[in-house]
Amino acid sequence: MSARINPSLTVSRIAAQQGSVLRELRTASLRDAPYAFGETLADALLVDPASFDEPAALQATSPSVATFLLYTEGHPCGIVHAFIEERAECPDARAFVSALWVAPAVRHLRGGELLMNAASKWLAEQGASEVHAWIAEKNRNALRFYERLGFGPTGDRRAMPANEAEPEQLYVRHMQVNRDA
Repeated sequence: MSARINPSLTVSRIAAQQGSVLRELRTASLRDAPYAFGETLADALLVDPASFDEPAALQATSPSVATFLLYTEGHPCGIVHAFIEERAECPDARAFVSALWVAPAVRHLRGGELLMNAASKWLAEQGASEVHAWIAEKNRNALRFYERLGFGPTGDRRAMPANEAEPEQLYVRHMQVNRDA
């Protein structure tokens, strides 16, 4: 029997005016798990807070990038980015999730799963049949989390953008595509 997701949790796509919430969750994630993201807390704190307004506005409406926020009782407590990567050398665009983070105080409520479900649903609505994620190899909790959600390693590895000494692995999850829509 699987545990139920806590009903006090909600997920919504970021709103255009939520740049300050984006900054708050980004810096909280870097404080909590600096090894897990392609940026450092020091770098994030140097950025003008107003510079988060433009990405929030884009991620609120873009058909190729979205950010989803997790709330508990109206307070932001988690985040995930979803995007379609288009590369000139690859005619097929790939869908990704990145920067998944849930506040430690509410992790046991399964908010990460709720965020991933929202991001995956949105990516599927954009036409994706697979969702990819780069995961830091030393982040064993994240690796196990993604595996529980049906992700598996592709065998691809690279150095983390913010710390080239730390490797990360590419994981993928194949999704059911609703052809009847």
